[in-house]
Amino acid sequence: MTLNSKLIVFVAVLASLLEIIDTSIVNIAIPTIMGNLGATLEDASMIVTGYTVANAIVLPASAWLGERIGRRNYYLGCIIVFTITSVACGLAPNLTSLIIFRILQGLAGGALLPTSQALIFEQFPKEKAGMAGAIFGMSVMIGPTLGPVLGGYLTDEYGWRSIFNINLPIGLLTLFVGMICIQDRTDSQKARKSNLDTIGLILLIFGVGCLQFLLERGQADDWFSSKIITACAIVSFISIFLFIWWELKVKEPIINIKLFANPIVVGGVLLMACLGFFLYGIVFVLPVFVNNIFHYTATQIGVLFIPGSLLTAILMPFVGKSMQKISDPRFLIVIGLIFVELCLYSMTYFSPLTSQNELLGMLFIRGIAMAFLFIPINSSILSQFSGYELGQVAGLMNLFRQVGGSMGIALIDTLLSRNIDINYLNLISKISLLDVNVQDVFISTTNNLAFKFNSSIGMADSSEAALKNLYQRVQAQAFTLSFLQLVVIMMCIFSLSFIPLMLVKIKKKVNPVDSH
Repeated sequence: MTLNSKLIVFVAVLASLLEIIDTSIVNIAIPTIMGNLGATLEDASMIVTGYTVANAIVLPASAWLGERIGRRNYYLGCIIVFTITSVACGLAPNLTSLIIFRILQGLAGGALLPTSQALIFEQFPKEKAGMAGAIFGMSVMIGPTLGPVLGGYLTDEYGWRSIFNINLPIGLLTLFVGMICIQDRTDSQKARKSNLDTIGLILLIFGVGCLQFLLERGQADDWFSSKIITACAIVSFISIFLFIWWELKVKEPIINIKLFANPIVVGGVLLMACLGFFLYGIVFVLPVFVNNIFHYTATQIGVLFIPGSLLTAILMPFVGKSMQKISDPRFLIVIGLIFVELCLYSMTYFSPLTSQNELLGMLFIRGIAMAFLFIPINSSILSQFSGYELGQVAGLMNLFRQVGGSMGIALIDTLLSRNIDINYLNLISKISLLDVNVQDVFISTTNNLAFKFNSSIGMADSSEAALKNLYQRVQAQAFTLSFLQLVVIMMCIFSLSFIPLMLVKIKKKVNPVDSH
């Protein structure tokens, strides 16, 4: 590999980390931002939703935009805009301006991930595609893990504005090195002179934007009881249908829909959607569990994910190297899918008595699964394409991973909330102070609390405190039951991942890494 290729990989990794970290780093600072700017949770959540929606709109169109503007100008321009809007977010005087700058940041960031992925894969020959997948995969895995920990530390030590301002030195470094090494592809001149597909672009914005918005806000707004969510669902369905129809007939489409005629593309994007469902689903549901049951802080939760993610990063080069010893990389994907099921199965034993070692054991299994899934899927799919098609397929795979993750979070959030209510009603109907066992618990708790209250403050209503304690115990049991039911549902849904794997037919043998 030449020095220029190494610099390109360095820039691409930094740009990927910038985009991925900013997806999760803000979540932990939301309460602080609410207090500082005087916003409600619903209003402040748009800081996250606006960024995610803007991201999703740009992802599938990034290759087309890069061809029209010129990949060098487009990529470096997006790094500049991302850095400037990051600083603007840090200086935002009110919530409205912060949301606007976050949307602009998301539009710029949406180009960084697929373009970076394409740049990394272009620096390696097809027989070393696994090494490219390992490098990109490590940045994708480190980002979501580092984001909450870094966000918590910066918010506690330097204030919430620092989580945006930290992007300035990293963005300037990425831009400086990128200006030295990033070049346009020699075959991209024709695309720059092509006509602007205005109708396709508008349909894409409305279709993907409304879909992502309803997935992000559906549970919070009680789904189709909200007129906004209902309107988004209708607009999204119609826009996506018209977009597919239009892109098939237009001469110079934004997205080459005909790529989906290739089974390997269909299988690849569906596998990435399943991967996103698992990746983001676990990152969403496990913090909810440990926060409700063990009362972990956000920083403690972030630290909990670090060992498993480090294991993934360590295993990725070895997984890439093992691909040269087998003729069919789908074997590695099957191993990854099996470990996902083992991970979810181990979660069915979680309870209020679960130890931290058991939590870490589950996350280690998840780490092994991610290493065996991310590299083989990306390497086996993307190594079959080159040039403009490589960028388009990379954009589609990133889009489907994000949409799959959003669908997973929306499903998990909805089922968990509704199952908690149902299980609570079922449990509370079986609890009465007329029951001898309940009386024993109530009396013993009352006596214990009365002793503690009298010794500490001298006076208190221990009976009322005992009732509240009983209520909290029932709530904890209802949550635990709902969590376990949800994990079983996730196991069943993820088992469908073996179906798209059948569509992935590798045309050429992929030997990712040599022995050195």
